[in-house]
Amino acid sequence: MQHLRASLLLGFPIVGSQLAQHLIQMTDTIMLGWYSIDALAAAVLATTMWFLLFVAGSGFATAVMPMVAAAAASGNHAEVRRSTRMALWLTVFFCVLVMPIMLASGPILGALGQDPTIASMAASYLIIAGWSIFPALGTMVLRSYLSALERAHVVLWITLIAVVLNAAVNYALIFGNWGAPELGLRGAAIATVFTNFFSFGTLAIYAAVATREHALFQRLWRPDWECFARVYHLGWPIGASFLAEVSLFSIAAIFMGWIGTLELAAHGIALQIASTTFLVHSALANTATIRAGAAFGRHDEVNLRRGGLVICGVSAVVVLVAMAAFIFIPETLIGLFVDPTDPLRPQIIAIGATLMLVAAVFQLADAGQVMAQGLLRGVQDTKIPMVIALISYWLVATPASYIFGFVFDFGGVGVWFGLVIGLSFAWVMLTYRFWARSVRIGNATAPA
Repeated sequence: MQHLRASLLLGFPIVGSQLAQHLIQMTDTIMLGWYSIDALAAAVLATTMWFLLFVAGSGFATAVMPMVAAAAASGNHAEVRRSTRMALWLTVFFCVLVMPIMLASGPILGALGQDPTIASMAASYLIIAGWSIFPALGTMVLRSYLSALERAHVVLWITLIAVVLNAAVNYALIFGNWGAPELGLRGAAIATVFTNFFSFGTLAIYAAVATREHALFQRLWRPDWECFARVYHLGWPIGASFLAEVSLFSIAAIFMGWIGTLELAAHGIALQIASTTFLVHSALANTATIRAGAAFGRHDEVNLRRGGLVICGVSAVVVLVAMAAFIFIPETLIGLFVDPTDPLRPQIIAIGATLMLVAAVFQLADAGQVMAQGLLRGVQDTKIPMVIALISYWLVATPASYIFGFVFDFGGVGVWFGLVIGLSFAWVMLTYRFWARSVRIGNATAPA
């Protein structure tokens, strides 16, 4: 009961902030779906590319979580400051490197075989929204820092405010309400930039005031190359693992675009819904990372194991609830995202509802693999899990999606069935990795 209580007290605000962050993206999807199907399809493509680059750089921010948790558990305030600062440095460097990709997204999406009109609209979105990657990744660093210090409730409240601001700016600029110009897709892009800068600025002010003992921003410009290297070596495999998984869903979006615009739009909606429950598991995995990181810092193997079992049990309960919703009310869920007067609504709902049934199947595997990754990050074991992720998503799931979708001609259902196969493989291998090889914490280094 002690582990359950501690996990829920820490996990609830982390889950809440993850869901609130996702609600921002879902608000964009709903409003653009009500604006036009073409705008929705373009947003699916654009946000797929943006998110792909975002997760590639998010490993450095995620590395803050186990490093700060372990340092705080051992009372090392200097290490807390050093790791968070250098994560911010690495984030800035990464954003500078990837911005040209978003600015040149039109030709890239066209070369991937997407509809020229949809690709052009997606590029117009990314030229604006691409700049939000700077504050978005900076926000993630500060969220990891504050969550590891068990101040996740502040992150939750700030994210909830951001949800309201994003919805208001979207409402004004997408549709031209309250005297604002009707900008459609570009209005959603402006709202994204505004919301992310608000979140980063607010969290930075709070961190500077509420955690003065860490002097987080004092002489931020001074390099700390030794810690820079440690954050880099722990963080890049995390980012690569995230990238392997998200790129799998990006490839799935490309496959769906080859099938048709309606299938792509339905895929985007179904994925938004499935991602909502996945984010609960992702937040619980972050909780597992923090608690495992603290146990790792204390060299407490017994409570590492017990805590891991408890948090996995909580995730399993969420899986059962999500599977029931996906199986019994898929049409209701899909219908929330499409204008009731749109003549294409019945077709999109029919396609999306079928995909939701497949999503119910991979809920269990997806939850299991993300929880195992969270526990492995807690004990600072990231390189072998990265290899497992690359094999699972690139060498297993991607070929399976293509074969079932196009060779066997199962269409969108076949593409999603390939996802089930890859996620299941990752779940088995990562779970084995944690329980069989990564619970020995007699020293401060993870197994090779």
